[in-house]
Amino acid sequence: MKTLYIECNMGAAGDMLMGALSELIDDADGFVARMNSLGLPGVHVEREAASKCGIMGTHMCVTVDGMEEDDHFHHDHHEHADEQHHEHCGDHEHIHADHDHADEHDHVHVDHVHCYDDEHHHIHVEHHHHGDEDHVHAHHHHAGMHDIEHMINDLDLSDGVKQRAMSVYKLIAEAESHAHGCAVEKIHFHEVGTADAVADVVGVCELIERIAPDRIIVSPVNLGSGMVRCAHGLLPVPAPATAYILRGAPVYGSAIRGELCTPTGAALLTSLADSFGPLPLMRVERIGYGMGTRDFKAANCVRVYLGECE
Repeated sequence: MKTLYIECNMGAAGDMLMGALSELIDDADGFVARMNSLGLPGVHVEREAASKCGIMGTHMCVTVDGMEEDDHFHHDHHEHADEQHHEHCGDHEHIHADHDHADEHDHVHVDHVHCYDDEHHHIHVEHHHHGDEDHVHAHHHHAGMHDIEHMINDLDLSDGVKQRAMSVYKLIAEAESHAHGCAVEKIHFHEVGTADAVADVVGVCELIERIAPDRIIVSPVNLGSGMVRCAHGLLPVPAPATAYILRGAPVYGSAIRGELCTPTGAALLTSLADSFGPLPLMRVERIGYGMGTRDFKAANCVRVYLGECE
């Protein structure tokens, strides 16, 4: 039986999974060209060789209008409780939702999923510090689940890839709805975060279709540890949406401080997995490494095995 095993000793994020899976196919450059021909607005995908703790692998650099999501958002949005800046281990999605504040139109947001009500026009702002000045940027463009579905259905993808990608987004929206107490239809994704997150999700789903495993097994998932600071205060790792998505899956914490598994990574893992468990007896044919952006004492990567099992 053709089996794909996904090892998540350092958690998982969308671009890490895409990088690892791209090393299992013969024409990785053709895959990247295919991604760049889909017409996702402003999105460009590039494979980059990357090394973590001396191990070589692939980092999938996804940019929107020439900027990688980490560069544009992460350095301002979350901080660990020990005052280190928070960065996802390689993902591009922004999934921590905020509640509406009926009377606080100047509320500062650090997150990229929002709950809207029908009577309040909610404006997302970013708060940047330049010297002693506070600089605020307003963003008015957000995408709801209907917009995500429309975007994915308009792409030149097979029906199977589209269906799998939408199942991932439905998991994320359900988790955000539960975590933040608003209906799924009220969940809105930030415009820029949406574009590169969709690229991660459809890229992974396209690669799964190309690899065509008979069975997918996922290891227990390392969540990391610590706290993350957002506009509303300190939140525990994992983020509430990630914890909700991974219900029923084997997970564990570690001494590594940081958010190792993102909501998109969690949703991809749970939607792909036929089962969770240790590496089975396997005749391994190919191995892939997908690299995150942060450096830890342990190699920050997702490793995948493709081979034959009885």
